[in-house]
Amino acid sequence: MNKRFVGVLIFAFVVASVASLLLYRLLLNRPQSAKAAPATAQIMLATRDIEVGTVLKEEDVKLSDWPGSIPTGSAMKSQDIVGRGVITPIFAKEPVIESRLAPKGAGGGLAAMIPPGMRAVPVRVNDVVGVSGFVVPGMRVDVMISGSRPNSQSTLGTLTKTLLQNLEVLSAGTDFKKDPEGKPIQVQVINLLVTPEQAEMLSLASAQTQIQLSLRNPLDHDVTKTPGTALGLLFDGGKMKAPEAEGLTKPRVPRVAAAAPKPAGPMIPVAAPPKKEEPFVMEIISGTKKTDQKFTNPGEGK
Repeated sequence: MNKRFVGVLIFAFVVASVASLLLYRLLLNRPQSAKAAPATAQIMLATRDIEVGTVLKEEDVKLSDWPGSIPTGSAMKSQDIVGRGVITPIFAKEPVIESRLAPKGAGGGLAAMIPPGMRAVPVRVNDVVGVSGFVVPGMRVDVMISGSRPNSQSTLGTLTKTLLQNLEVLSAGTDFKKDPEGKPIQVQVINLLVTPEQAEMLSLASAQTQIQLSLRNPLDHDVTKTPGTALGLLFDGGKMKAPEAEGLTKPRVPRVAAAAPKPAGPMIPVAAPPKKEEPFVMEIISGTKKTDQKFTNPGEGK
């Protein structure tokens, strides 16, 4: 092999190795570029867990950095949220957004949780009526009433019917907060969220009938039409008839007074026919003979 060619090859290898080593050391000692800091914004965050009905104070919120996208409706100033009531729970270090607060001036407590156009009606319950304490705020219930229909002559006895369906429980007992452990709580008063028309019906039913609540799935919003039932139908499996179910009675047909007879003319007395007298019969027995002798009134033939 040509010695000159081998020498050139070795020289090229050495030069390439030195150049690679110098480039490696240059890149190794090059200062790293600073990483781009993520975009942040300052919004109002809760400093503690805030329960429903609480009126926000200055110490309940603070202005803090929030990385990433800003939640819709987040408050930027404390002046916009201080003094407003909380209608849904807010946890510590969570953004305070408009949808979780009552309108300005509405205050706090139960009244701030009532949507416009709705009413909160209290219903007195016991352990049985309140579904053994499992009725908590946010649940959905139906209202059943039991009693006797006014002016009813029915022999079916006490009637039971579902009066209202799919009502939201606004508060249970004197405390409208949920039990954090999920245990049943003993309640004496339950506030139901209803319309003004339903409030009138519920108030009258509370005073005149017995109320029973039935718990339903919160995701079930279907309204089922039921005819109701009666005590007299429980033992024979009968069904409520339509007039009984809807509270209808047969219309009464008004009695029409008979027309008064026209006055007749003067009555002409008619002589009664003379009474015919029976003849007097005498029985005469002479020996073995028996004869009848009739005697007439002397004035009969006249």
